[in-house]
Amino acid sequence: MNNRKIPRAQNAVPKLCSYSFLSLIIVAYAFLALEGELRLAIPLLVGITATMTIVLAGMLYHGERGGIAWPPYVILAVALLLRLMFLFSPPQLSDDIYRYQWDGSNLLQGINPYAAAPSQVKPPSSLSLIHSRINHPDYVTIYPPTAQVVFAGGATLGNAIIGIKGFLVMMDMVLCALLILLLKRLEMPAWWAILYAWNPLPVLEIAGSGHVDGAGLALMIGSFCPLVITRRNDSANRPQSWPFFFSGALLAGAGLVKLFPFLLTPVLFLLVPARRRLHFLAGFITTLAALILPFLPHLVNITDSLNAYARNWEFAGFVFNTLRTITGSGTYARLILLCCFLLVYIAIILYLIKGIRHDESPITRARRALQSCCAVAMALLLLTPTLHPWYALCLVVFLPFCPGPAGLVLGWVVFLAYQVQIPYFMLGRWIENPQVTAAIFWAPVTAYLLSKVCSGTRQSSVSWPSLFCFRLVQ
Repeated sequence: MNNRKIPRAQNAVPKLCSYSFLSLIIVAYAFLALEGELRLAIPLLVGITATMTIVLAGMLYHGERGGIAWPPYVILAVALLLRLMFLFSPPQLSDDIYRYQWDGSNLLQGINPYAAAPSQVKPPSSLSLIHSRINHPDYVTIYPPTAQVVFAGGATLGNAIIGIKGFLVMMDMVLCALLILLLKRLEMPAWWAILYAWNPLPVLEIAGSGHVDGAGLALMIGSFCPLVITRRNDSANRPQSWPFFFSGALLAGAGLVKLFPFLLTPVLFLLVPARRRLHFLAGFITTLAALILPFLPHLVNITDSLNAYARNWEFAGFVFNTLRTITGSGTYARLILLCCFLLVYIAIILYLIKGIRHDESPITRARRALQSCCAVAMALLLLTPTLHPWYALCLVVFLPFCPGPAGLVLGWVVFLAYQVQIPYFMLGRWIENPQVTAAIFWAPVTAYLLSKVCSGTRQSSVSWPSLFCFRLVQ
C-alpha cells in the first residue's frame, strides 16, 4: 500500500508545480493586458515581463529534471490565449503598424507601395486616419516585398488594425507549431517551445504592437523543416529534391520580410547535401525573382530609405555609443561595428563548417546549425547601432533549441528601452537614458559570465558559438 502511495505523492508535486507556473504566467499576462495605457506604465511592464521570464527559467530548470512537460496542444492553446489578450487592444508601444496598413491597402488597390512616400500622396478618406499616423512619412516604405504581401493579406481582413494584427498572430501561431515539430524531429523536448510561445516578447510585440517580424521568422523556421524532415526515394535511396527547393524558397521569402534571415543562408546551405545544393539555390533564386520582379522598377526607391536607416538610425546601441564617444564620429563607429560583426560572423560559420565535416549525424548537424544561428542573432543584437525591442525576436525564436540565461535575459531586458515612451508620450520628447542602454548590453553579458562561473569544470563541454546561448542546465 505504501509503495503505491509514494509515487503518487511524488508525481503530485511536479504537477502542482507545473500548474502553479502556468497559472502565474496567465495571471501576469492578464494583469498586463488590463492596463489601459502601457506607455505610462513602463515600470509595471518591465516588472511583469521580468516575472514572466523568471517563471520561464523556473519551468526550464524543473523541466530539465523531469518535473514539467506540457503536450503540444496545451502549449499552442496557452500561446493562443496569451495572444488573444492583446490582439484587440490598440498598438501602444509602436506605431509601425500604420505603415503596414497603408502599404497593404495600396497594394490591394494595385498601387506599388515603393512608388512614392506617403507624404507625396493624398490619401483616400478611408485611409486618412491611418495616413496621419504613419511615422517618417517622407520616406518610401522600408519593408521588402514579402512583407508587402503579408500587409496585403492582413488588409484583406479590413482597414481596421485588427485585420493585420490577426493575420500576424495566425502566422505566429504557425511558427509556434513549427517549433514543436522541429524540436520533435531533432529529438529535443517539444515543450521547450514555450521559451518562444509563452515568452512576453513575441506576445507583446506581435499580438500587442503588430510587428511583422514573426511572419519572417515563421518562414525562416519553416525553411529548416524540409532539411530535417525529408523522405527518401525508394529506388535511389536518396533524399528527394523538392524539400531542398522548398527550403530555399522559404528562406528567400523570409529574407524579404526582414533581412536578417539572409545572414543564415550559409548555415542552411551547409545543411543541404552536396548533391541537392543546386535545388536549394534554384528555390532561393526563383522565389527572389518571383517576389521582386512585380515591384520593379519602383522597388529601387527602397534603397534610399535603407541608406538613411543605415546612416542615421540609432537606438539603445551601447557599443555604438561608446565607439562614437571614443572616435568622435558616428560613421567610424558604424564601420568598426560592421567589421567586428563580420569577424564574429565568419568565425561562427567557420566553426560550423569544421563541425559538419567531422559529424555524420544529421540531427547533430541541425542542432549545431541552430546553435550557430542563435550566436549570429546574439552578436547582431549586441553590436547593432539600433536595437528596438522587437529586433530581439530573431534571438528569442532560437531559444527553444539552445536555451540559456543570456538569451532569456536579453529577451527581457530589451523592454527597458521603452523608458523613452514616458517622456515621448507626455512631452513629445525622445530622451534616451544611457544607463538603460548600458544595462541592455551588460545584462546578457553578465548572465553569460555568471553561467560560465557556475558551470565550473563543465566549461569544456561548451562549444564556441554557444557563447551567449549556454545551456541553463547541462
